[in-house]
Amino acid sequence: MMRAALSALAIALTAVPAGGQSMSERLNDYPTEVRADYVFGCMAANGQSREVLSKCACSIDVIASILPYDKYVQAETVLSLQQGSGEQLAMFKSAVVPRTMVADLRRAQAEAEMLCF
Repeated sequence: MMRAALSALAIALTAVPAGGQSMSERLNDYPTEVRADYVFGCMAANGQSREVLSKCACSIDVIASILPYDKYVQAETVLSLQQGSGEQLAMFKSAVVPRTMVADLRRAQAEAEMLCF
């Protein structure tokens, strides 16, 4: 099963979507600092072993393959704003567009969880 998943990932990496960027180019649109920050946070939540490092690195790679970097940043920003309080920030908790952004990120994270952990 793992071999089939890796094979599918290899095929996906070589595919060229309509936007003109190959999947490998899309995977590389996440800055190294963002990837490292994700891996540090993931390891803080899941343990500090070499195995967890590999799983967390896999996780951000899967997320990057699903969600373009600009969408990732938007969803992370919405999540940060949802933690605040006040009338002006309330729209980020109830409006459809911000909820959709977060839902897309959550779906990518769930996919990464299934493939990597």
